[in-house]
Amino acid sequence: MIFIIVLIILVLDQLTKYFANQSLQLGHPVALVKGIFCLPLVHNTGAAFGILRNQTPLFIFTSIFALVLIYTELKNNSHKRFYTLALSLILAGALGNLIDRLFFGYVIDFLDFRIWPVFNIADSAITIGTIMLGYSLLKSRS
Repeated sequence: MIFIIVLIILVLDQLTKYFANQSLQLGHPVALVKGIFCLPLVHNTGAAFGILRNQTPLFIFTSIFALVLIYTELKNNSHKRFYTLALSLILAGALGNLIDRLFFGYVIDFLDFRIWPVFNIADSAITIGTIMLGYSLLKSRS
């Protein structure tokens, strides 16, 4: 189950980034729903919300460290499905953005709802997985 989830998210992430990179131009967003949703091409050299710009080696190291921790947690323990799904989403998202950083030196972002910074599929997987993980950990304590 873990491998399939990671593979699906990773393929979707990399395909959408490829098409965004091929179809969009930096500085020329395409409005799909005026004022609500557009597709800008952004080369993000920072972390979430663009913080810590141009710290690619730090992000690569941090990503690899996180991937090892998540993989170890998934491999060495039997967990409930919800917890495993949460970690799988985070793993897939981290891999997707790590691939960008290794090959390009930045992360390709292209989804903009105007109320949140520009993001991609990997970012979505990390965010959803993190929320699920938090919920899972809180629920296990009660």
